[in-house]
Amino acid sequence: MAKKKRTYDFSKENIQYIQDNIQYRVLRFNQEYMTVDVVKFEKNEKTNIEMPFAHLPKAVKKIIKPN
Repeated sequence: MAKKKRTYDFSKENIQYIQDNIQYRVLRFNQEYMTVDVVKFEKNEKTNIEMPFAHLPKAVKKIIKPN
């Protein structure tokens, strides 16, 4: 039997935070690998990056809650 993918979509919830004068917006959370897909807004360009869940600020972690 195939495993169920545990990916949660947060693109419609507008979860944003600012770190080191760079704005980030959370798109998806992959619970299996504990990674987060985010959009990084720096100056006038957008970049999609994947980062570990542990690197998020505590306030954002409380919203996502990977139970």
